[in-house]
Amino acid sequence: MSLTDITDFAEQLARDAGELIRREREENTLRTDYKQQTELVTHADLMADRFITDAIRQRFPEHRILSEESMPDLSQAEELETPLWIVDPIDGTVNYAYGHPQVAVSIAFAEKGQVQAGVVHAPFSGETFRATKGEGATLNGVPIQHSGCKVPREALFATGFPYTKDELEPLVRRLDAMIRHCRDLRRIGSAALDICWVACGRLDIYYETVSPWDFAAARLIAQEAGARAGHFSEVPAGYPEDLWGQDILITAPALFEPVRELLQRASARVD
Repeated sequence: MSLTDITDFAEQLARDAGELIRREREENTLRTDYKQQTELVTHADLMADRFITDAIRQRFPEHRILSEESMPDLSQAEELETPLWIVDPIDGTVNYAYGHPQVAVSIAFAEKGQVQAGVVHAPFSGETFRATKGEGATLNGVPIQHSGCKVPREALFATGFPYTKDELEPLVRRLDAMIRHCRDLRRIGSAALDICWVACGRLDIYYETVSPWDFAAARLIAQEAGARAGHFSEVPAGYPEDLWGQDILITAPALFEPVRELLQRASARVD
């Protein structure tokens, strides 16, 4: 299959899974639980995960899968010999459980540690972001591009916070620095949509530490829309940069270096 065929397959999967989770929230009683004592999960997360991973296994039995709900083994990202699918059946589970619309299905396809295709589908807003490497990015079939913002003071940024609350101090320092130097903050609650919104110009900056399934598809979409993607700390030698989730930074191109320096200074500051 060509990469375009793979992206088409991922888009159809994401759309079908999106319909599943939309139906479960609107027509059935939502059942919730917690994993690792802090992180919310719903029965719809598990249903969508099973739907997506079963379809991938049937179509590509030799491929590996890294999925938040059923196969969250991050060491998969370091094994480069066989193709890898990176799946988040519901990005924004808290939003989903509370009835908020900022929810997405995220599916990425990587070869040798490099993401080649990505789809982020938001079922409640009816928006589908997609990209195939080297072919640009689209929203509902229309090409998208970053905002072109050049000055941090005029930039709208997004970030998020972990479920565990025992290491908030450096995050608060970074947030303080960003609020002082940028236009304003938006807290959307879905990393995949945060990044896609940078891709289409609704946001100018996104930074956070997240897992590969949260950002892999959206990061490619942003890059294909002309945004710059990287990190404000070092990526370990030998680890695929496309899948390293610590200290991600994605911005309109002119903002990347000044914002990276700002976040690095805030991270290093000792009160």
